[in-house]
This record gives sequence, structure tokens and C-alpha cells, in this order.
Amino acid sequence: MISVDKSTFKKDYQKKFLELHGMELVNGTNFQKYEALGSLIRDYVAESWINTRRKTDKSKEKQVYYFSMEFLVGRLLGDALLNLGIRETCRGALNDLNIDLEELENLEHDQGLGNGGLGRLAACFLDSMASLSIPGHGCGIRYKYGFFEQKIINGTQVEAPDNWLREGNVWEIKKLDKAEVVKFGGEVKVEETNGRIIFTQVNYEPILAVPYDTPIVGYKNNVINTLRLWSAEPVSNEFDFSSFSRGEFLKALAYKNSVEAISQVLYPDDSVYEGRRLRLKQQYFFVSAGLQSIVRHFKKHGGKIEEFDEHVAIHINDTHPTLAIPELMRILLDEEGLSWETAKRITNNTVSYTNHTILAEALEKWPIDMFKTLLPRIYMIVEEMNKRYCNELWNKYIGQWDKISKMAIIADGYVRMANLAIVGSHSVNGVAKLHTEILKKQEMSDFYYLYPSKFNNKTNGISHRRWLLKSNSDLKNLLCETIGDSFIKHPMDMEMFHKYAYDSNIQKKLNDIKLKNKNKLAKLIYETKGIVVDPNSIFDVQIKRIHAYKRQTLNCLRIMDLYRQLIENPNLDIVPRTFIFAGKAAPAYYLAKNTIELINAVAEKINNDKRVNDKIKIVFLDNYRVSLAEKIIPATDLSEQISTTTKEASGTSNMKFMMNGAVTIATLDGANIEIKDEVGEENIIIFGLTEREVLNYYQKGGYSAWDIRNNDNRLIRVTDDLINGFYNNDKNRFRSVYENLLTYNDEFFVLKDFDSYLNAQNKVDKYYRDINQWQQMCAINIAHSGIFSSDRTILEYATGIWGSTVLYKNL
Repeated sequence: MISVDKSTFKKDYQKKFLELHGMELVNGTNFQKYEALGSLIRDYVAESWINTRRKTDKSKEKQVYYFSMEFLVGRLLGDALLNLGIRETCRGALNDLNIDLEELENLEHDQGLGNGGLGRLAACFLDSMASLSIPGHGCGIRYKYGFFEQKIINGTQVEAPDNWLREGNVWEIKKLDKAEVVKFGGEVKVEETNGRIIFTQVNYEPILAVPYDTPIVGYKNNVINTLRLWSAEPVSNEFDFSSFSRGEFLKALAYKNSVEAISQVLYPDDSVYEGRRLRLKQQYFFVSAGLQSIVRHFKKHGGKIEEFDEHVAIHINDTHPTLAIPELMRILLDEEGLSWETAKRITNNTVSYTNHTILAEALEKWPIDMFKTLLPRIYMIVEEMNKRYCNELWNKYIGQWDKISKMAIIADGYVRMANLAIVGSHSVNGVAKLHTEILKKQEMSDFYYLYPSKFNNKTNGISHRRWLLKSNSDLKNLLCETIGDSFIKHPMDMEMFHKYAYDSNIQKKLNDIKLKNKNKLAKLIYETKGIVVDPNSIFDVQIKRIHAYKRQTLNCLRIMDLYRQLIENPNLDIVPRTFIFAGKAAPAYYLAKNTIELINAVAEKINNDKRVNDKIKIVFLDNYRVSLAEKIIPATDLSEQISTTTKEASGTSNMKFMMNGAVTIATLDGANIEIKDEVGEENIIIFGLTEREVLNYYQKGGYSAWDIRNNDNRLIRVTDDLINGFYNNDKNRFRSVYENLLTYNDEFFVLKDFDSYLNAQNKVDKYYRDINQWQQMCAINIAHSGIFSSDRTILEYATGIWGSTVLYKNL
């Protein structure tokens, strides 16, 4: 927390603007004013940043390093001002200078470091670690272009580069002196010296990994942790002038371009060989750079390498950073000269792994030839790990070759990352109770029975400082007025709000807050999409990555059915609804992109059909990102969490919505179950197949999409509308959606859950008509959302997995 008064802040700001831009403040652009403000705040945290590192190094506290391919931190200015406790001081000082703080905040680019929930979870975790005074830091890649910027043109997703760094990034500090060299390709030379075998990688391609550090500000505790992102650069920045002067332009640029490609974009297209190879290269690049840096820092401050695991915890967020395991082994074996047994013990004790999915597509595996060619020494280590591990399996499961093959790290021509992560770590956690049970009893049961003590659950959480205090200040103020402000540091204290759920005055205030937020969102929708929506309608929202298992299709079919009903009966008695969608589809994922086309085609037809009397509107908001979510979530009435049961590991948008006073319509999937347990069945709307029913279909078969469809006239009509030209003159435009549902037998049971979903939506219509009852449900959701704070999650990680000290316990 920084102590600065308005007068001092104003002087500091004017001085910083002059230093940066060499002109008077009144002559600057708004973006220049934002740059000066961001730079000033970074200067304010610099001393605490240094002090935090110095204290943790001196005290020898255990350091936690969170490795993730994604860190979806969004905008940082608002978070920093809030956590430093100077937001109102800043606002007042800027007002005196005729500058609007919110205008400057809106000029900040979302950092293009993630795609969805995986990256946003990592960002929330960094916030909580800093706010709990845990020495915890992020390690990832500084993507030049991020995932992609999504534009909807003629109803179709078009991908454009997300050049979020085009105007610089005031929050980062380049640390060229901390750069590391990462080695790819070549061969491994094996020699014996003094009775010890020495492995040396030769003829390799060297890549310089340059770190950029961003401060992560704890809430009012003077703790500043670090997000370190690595950028790939040529080892030598010398320009090959001789080649260029001879006209060999491509040769002169080829090396530089191939190197920089590593940190160009998040998730290059893996539908082609070169794209997959680049992904593997990315993954090794940042874990190698990160681990080299960590070991170097540890030794610099007097750490004994044999005690590394007592002072360092490495956490891998999903399978992407799994190469941290053999890379740490390589450093301990080849550079530190430890025995295999000692290196393996240290590595296992240091590394922990979070699994985020049971989808086969996300359980990464790499072709042996690709892996071995690109990472020859790492492959040797993985091969030796697999050999020793399989020897254990052979002794335990004599003659059970199928089981051993299934559990092996290397088999069937592939190196399997999930298997390596389990074998090479000391902890494997799921992210919701159901998800963890499925891992233990279904998807990873062989490993669970082999290593039962490794498996545990850590239900996800969200940063209530970002998603409530910052995003919904009016709701935060109401909570402070009724229950005090203790919930800011002790989020479980939000339970005290439960008693106010039955107070009609509080219900009215909640409704007023929601309506105010809906008016803001309606204004944004009109300004960006040209669509007029009714703030008094139900804002029915599904915002998340577009994927078949998340079932945007189910939502769309339901809207199509409602539209048909309104055509037949324009006087149909329903509460008006505004259906809001947002989310990106992976560029190579044709079905998901076709789903976006379908949603927009349905929107185009319905929004322009006067027969529906504006009773329903559909909006697809382009380029879903953190800053857009911060505007949508506080304005939401109904949170759509309708994934196929067993497929969503946890979800975190469900938690953000409930914390902001939305009612959830949901399947019994992921953390929806725990939300139900917290708020009670009467305050959430549940539908769809159960876990057991879904697993029975997958294991025993017996599901017929055609039978479901042919026995429901509503489904016959809406599925026919996909291919009869009703929504597009090209009858084949939505053929892939149609075939996925029927020809390929509806893998995610959209048609089976259709009737149950419609019945659940009828309940929504009924409940919303009694606005007091609805706001009572909303209040109870708010009151019981504190348990889903990432502070609680991180405290569980710290005490249950990492063994790190929590200096400031807020739960």
C-alpha cells in the first residue's frame, strides 16, 4: 500500500509526463497521458518490488514458480490502483487536471497472453499469491501477437493479428542481463571422464531467451511478485550484411524470422506438421529458460542444489509445461553432476501438476521422431525415465502388457505428456470435485491406483478483487454498507450478506445496480454492433471459448425453437430476452467457426423480423477478452453453463457470474455442482443428463441422435432449419453443425438434453416475473460466492501441495 496525497500525486504525474514526452500535459494525447500514468504507477511499486525479492531471498522462504502457456491478465492499471489503495487519490488528482481516469483505463490494451479460462485462472492465481504474501511468480511466453484478434465480418469469424505491443507496454521491464540460451536440435556427445558419463549437446541451434518482468501487486500489503515472460531472439543480433549485400535477402532474414517465430503467437495451427513442431519448440523454450533462470538465482543466493526441492516449487498448469520435468533432470544431471536417483528425487519433490481436462485432444502427445530430433538430450532423459518406470510396471503388472502400454510415457510412436507429468511430479490435482473423481476413477484410474497419494482436488477460484471490487464497484459498495469491508481480505465473510437476501429494500438496490450495469452494456452493444436491446429484458449470457462440448449449439437451437413459436404466435407470453454470446473459435476448428456463423445468421434473421415484436434479440460481441468480460458479467441476469456433464473440468465464468448476482442455468458439470451445494437447489436451475447417464452412454452405447430427433417435433423443425435455407440461401452453410448432431450421432448429447433445457428455461421465465424472488436468488448467489475466491484456492495449493509459507492468511 502506498501513501501519497492528491497534491503529491498530481506533481509526480505532471513530472512523469514531461519526462516521457517532453511537452506540457495539456498538449498530450490521451494515450500519452495513459502511458505517463502507467509509468508513474510502475515507478511507485518499484521499491516494494525490490524489497519483496530481497526479503524472500534473505529469509530463504520457499519460492513458487507457476509455469503456464497462458496468462490472461487483461488490463493492469485498474488492478494496480486498487491494490495499492490509491484509486480515489488518482481519480481526484486527474480530475483536477481535467483528465478522466476511466478514459485512460480504457486505452490500455489487453495483454495478448491467453485464450480462455486456463490463462485467466493463472492470472487470478498470481493476484492471490501476491495478496496472500506468498512468494509466487509466473513464467510464460511474451507473445508478440497473442492468440488473435477476432473480427466478425458478414457473420463469419475472421482472424487478425492481435498486435497488443504495437504501442509498447508500460508495465514490463526488459532484463537482457538475465537472458538464457535454449538449445534445439544437434546431437548428444557421450564421453566418460573419471568414471562418470558426460552428456554434451553439440551442433545445436541456440536461441536467446530474453526475460520481460511485470510487477504483480498484492492487495494493500506492499508485496510485489513477478510475472516473467520470455521472448525469443537470435543469440547474435548482428545483421548478416555480407549475405544481404550479395542479394541473398531471404538467407539473411531466415534465421532471425525462424527464431522470433517461437514467441510470435499463442497456439500456432497444429493441423500441420510445422505448426505442431513450433508448439513443441515453444513449450521447451519457456520451461528451459525459466528453469535455468530459477536454478541460477537459487545458487546465486547460496542455495545448495541437493536441497533445491526444499526451497523451490514448480507448478505446471496443464500439460503444456510438462517438459519442465526432463529439463530439470537435465540441469541436475548434466550441469550439477548429481546422480540419477538424486536428480529424480529432487525433480519429483519439486514439480506438481494441474490437469484441466479429460478431452483427448488436450492430452498432448508428440511424435517420437519430432521430439527426438528437436530435443535430443531431453528425449534421452525421457526414454530413461520411461525405461525405469516401465520396469516397475512390469514387476507390478506381470503379463498385463496392454495396461503397461497404456500407462507408459513412450508408446505407439508418441511421447505422452500427461503420463510424463504424472510420473515426474509429486502431486496431480483436478480443478473441481467431479473432475477429480473422474480423473481418479475413470480417465486416470490406472495411475490413481498406482499413486493414490499423488491425486487431490483443488477447486478453481477467481480473484474477487478483479471481478467484484474493480468490475462492479456499486455492488462492492452495497456489500460494504451492509456487512462491512472485511470480505475484501476475507472473502468468506460474504456469507454475512445472506440475511439481507430477504430484505425487499436490498432486493430493490440489487435490481437498481443490475439495471445500471445493463444500461451500460446496452450502450456498448449499440455503439459496437448497432443493435438496440432492452435493458429491462433478461440478459441471457453465454461467453466462453466456442467448442462443441460447451454447447453453444444447444443454446442456439433453443433460440431457433423460440423464434418458431413467436412466428406462429406473436403474442406468446414470454419475458423479453437479450441473448448475448461472445467467444473465439480456434482458427483450424471448422465446426466451432461454423457455430459462430450459425449464431450470427440466426441473429440477423431474428433481429430484423418485426413479427417477434422485439421480444428476443441476439448479439454476438466480437473479440472476447478480459476487459469485455468485465463489462458483460456485472450486467448478466442468467449465466449459461451448459456443457455436457463430465466435460467441463471446472469453469470459472460460472463463479464470476454468481459473484456479480446472476442466476446460473447449468448441467451438473464441473464446479456447477459445488455452486449448487453452496447456494441450494432452489437458487440455481439444473437440467440435463447426470454423470452416470453420460458415462453409461460412452461406455455401453445405446444413444441414437436420430431417434431423439424423430420423437420430438421441435427438434425435427429446428434441425431441418439448419439445412433447408431458412437461415441462409446456401442450404449447406450449416451442414457441419447438422451432421455433427445427426450423422455423427451427437457426441455431446445436445439433442438428448434439449427437452430438459427448454423446461429449465421455462423456469427462468417464471422466476424472473417475480423480481423480488429473482433478486433474492441473486443475493444468495452473491453471499455464497466467497468460497470461490482464488485466495481460498491458492491457500489450499500453498498448504497442500507447495509447502510454502502464507505470511498473511485471509481465510
